[in-house]
Amino acid sequence: MEIRLANQGDIDQLIKMRWDFTLEDYPEMGEGVGYSSFEKECRGFLESALESGQWFVWIAENEGEIISNIYVELIHKVPRPGRFTHPFAYMTNVYTVPEYRGKGTGSKLLSRVNEWADEMKFEFIIVWPSDTSIEFYGRNGYKQCTEPLEKHF
Repeated sequence: MEIRLANQGDIDQLIKMRWDFTLEDYPEMGEGVGYSSFEKECRGFLESALESGQWFVWIAENEGEIISNIYVELIHKVPRPGRFTHPFAYMTNVYTVPEYRGKGTGSKLLSRVNEWADEMKFEFIIVWPSDTSIEFYGRNGYKQCTEPLEKHF
């Protein structure tokens, strides 16, 4: 298994993984939406994101097949006098294909993302876990916080 940052050549597989990830939990979301229209929108996002320097897509690959991915967006903070300001990271779209779950694949990938975030001196990583993934994040050093507030529209 190789763990690396995704590149433009990985886009087709990443699109299919995003489609599969969504329909696995929300099959109704595929109804009335053709794959080709989703593919076009997702391709535009990924092409832009991978070139932006703001998004980083980490992948675990086995014999040329992407088996797990984690998307990380950098959030830059407003500078503060007397203190060097480091960005924080928003982690999303954490997905491992079903055949590789329970084998340490996701944990190995997340561990590499954590090492990278530490090397880059990010202040913290934030993730909104599903109910079923809370244990996974806990095993990998994440804990629930109570500070953020949110407003839904």
